[in-house]
Amino acid sequence: MTSGIFIGGGGPDYGTQQHLSLRYANRHGLIAGATGTGKTVTLQIMAEGFSKAGVPVFLSDVKGDLSGLAKPGSEAHKLHGPFTDRAQKIGFDDYVYEAFPVTFWDLFGDQGHPVRTTVSEMGPLLLARLLELTEAQEGILNIAFRLADEDGLPLLDLKDLQSLLVWIGENAKELSLRYGNVSAASIGAIQRRLLVLENQGGAGLFGEPALALSDLMRVGTDGKGQINILAADKLMGAPGLYATFLLWLLSELFEELPEVGDPEKPKLVFFFDEAHLLFDDAPKALVDKVEQVARLIRSKGVGVYFITQNPADVPEDILGQLGNRIQHALRAFTAKDRKELRLAAETYRENPAFDTEEAIREVGVGEAVTSMLQKKGVPGVVERTLIRPPSSQLGPITKAERAALMVASDMAGKYDDPVDRKSAFEILKSRADQAAQEAAKAEEAAEEEESPLAREFSAARRYTGTRVARSTSRASSRQSQSLGGAVANAVIKELSGTTGRRLVRGILGGLFKGR
Repeated sequence: MTSGIFIGGGGPDYGTQQHLSLRYANRHGLIAGATGTGKTVTLQIMAEGFSKAGVPVFLSDVKGDLSGLAKPGSEAHKLHGPFTDRAQKIGFDDYVYEAFPVTFWDLFGDQGHPVRTTVSEMGPLLLARLLELTEAQEGILNIAFRLADEDGLPLLDLKDLQSLLVWIGENAKELSLRYGNVSAASIGAIQRRLLVLENQGGAGLFGEPALALSDLMRVGTDGKGQINILAADKLMGAPGLYATFLLWLLSELFEELPEVGDPEKPKLVFFFDEAHLLFDDAPKALVDKVEQVARLIRSKGVGVYFITQNPADVPEDILGQLGNRIQHALRAFTAKDRKELRLAAETYRENPAFDTEEAIREVGVGEAVTSMLQKKGVPGVVERTLIRPPSSQLGPITKAERAALMVASDMAGKYDDPVDRKSAFEILKSRADQAAQEAAKAEEAAEEEESPLAREFSAARRYTGTRVARSTSRASSRQSQSLGGAVANAVIKELSGTTGRRLVRGILGGLFKGR
């Protein structure tokens, strides 16, 4: 156990050790830099450090490289020599290869244990973001959630929501009087977006058993925190689903965890890779939600670290809350790039030994400009830091090794098989079946009350009219009167039958309905 996580060596000769204080690790952070500058390795060594300090970690593996955390590095690796040289240079005297406890998760259930939540837990705001709904369509979604709560209709999976939307469409006129306009076009648009989500594989996210947050916050008997790795290489094909899931997870942590104030170390550290996906085209309500979570979740003992190519990808209100920063190289080829580089440099506490803007432009692969929170949460002076080498394997493990770890995991069998209990879909279907049966019984009872003659007449089995040939106008008049009388008699008989009662009910219903 240590009071800080060793990040690397700073100073003129990289001999001054740079640590991330565990006491201030829940005050969030940023890992930024252009592609290929070493952000993934920095994420890997930070996950190792937190795990070794007994802090559970949740991270997403966008490229598939981070599965190597489950296996120790090897002296046969081509970078063994450079790694040991770097460790010696930065004063990493106890550098050894070791593996870390890893649990693999996957929304699709292919490369890890399935991750599920319910539609109700996701909520209308995040679901509207996921489905890219308009304001009017989001309003319909809010009506659906309100009706589900009021009528005791559990929304667990997508078919629950789809069936409820169908019911809302069938009762749109009555619901419009209470909740405002409920248009068939908006309902149809939501249903189409749900179909797109299903085609992307998102249906597997919703259902039971839902993920228990306690399973992400485990510490082993050896004192190491569990590293939870979400397989995101396939998930990145649906960036909206990826960003919404991670934001939901943050929101659940914020809602469920108790207040702990300022703990000696975090209860969980959450790494949000490709953070720009969270904010791209996000509505203001969603950005405000992220800002609220980032501001308040630290008091729950959770540290959030955003990983992105450029600090400008993160809104200023959120960026200002990220106290621990590791800035890899930024490229400045255009006027916009140079402006963003200058703005990034201005957010650091100056070091008189070098120019921060120039350093951010010049640091090499595996090197970064760092600033960590110090005593009383004051930002440290910016340093050029050589990032320490990883103790675990650099690069992914094999599929066979991953499968073996999944079988041996404590989570094996807990989430693998979905559970489909009675929910909105089954309840609405049962109500519809019951209504159909009652209608059929009422029809049968009405038919049994009719006389045999009336039933025979209703079935059109008797015809007593005579065929009339052309004649004089007087004869035609008499025949017309006879025909009129026959029609009148037929109408009277018809009104006395089932069809007649339906007609009267329809007329009276229309009159009263109009009032």
